[in-house]
Amino acid sequence: MAAQEPESQTSETGGEEQAKPAAPASEEDRSHTYPPALVATAVALPIMLVVGVLVAAVLAARGPADREPLVLGPVPAPAADGPACTALLPVLPADLGDYTHAQLVDPQPPGTRAWQRSDGGDPIVLRCGLDRPLDFNRASGLQIVNGVQWFEARDQVAKTSTWFAVDRETYVALTVPDGSGPTPLQGVSDSIKQAMPERPIDPGPLPN
Repeated sequence: MAAQEPESQTSETGGEEQAKPAAPASEEDRSHTYPPALVATAVALPIMLVVGVLVAAVLAARGPADREPLVLGPVPAPAADGPACTALLPVLPADLGDYTHAQLVDPQPPGTRAWQRSDGGDPIVLRCGLDRPLDFNRASGLQIVNGVQWFEARDQVAKTSTWFAVDRETYVALTVPDGSGPTPLQGVSDSIKQAMPERPIDPGPLPN
């Protein structure tokens, strides 16, 4: 018995081969097809992250420069333009802990410097060349910080302390807000000790 020949896989019509219909996509093929929105998000996300990092870096670099200049009102400071203050101001530190040098509105009072946190808030203010503080007398308690004698005048309303260096040629006042820590007083004390020779203290008389 003769073996049957295998059935032809193609049929001819008019001598041309007919095209086969496309096979349906398998489950595996469909699993690798992503929605266009998902693809767009995946491409855009790294770009957004890079832009965010660049913006943050620019803001960090510009931070202190973007603060508003501070306005300091004048106070009696007869020796602000004198040699003692002229020697002190250039050696003051640029930073006092978290506080950085702050710009003052012109015309700024002579013998002054200020520091402020990067996010603003109450500043640290230095004034040089002042008269003897009214409350500084023979009964006043003093604190020695890095070789400089300081007298503290406390303002409970403003929540600040003004420290007066009382053992130099002229009086130097440093006003610090609560919570600023010991670093500002220590840093300014080092500058005062470097620039201004020590003098005997001269407290006022005891109050009647």
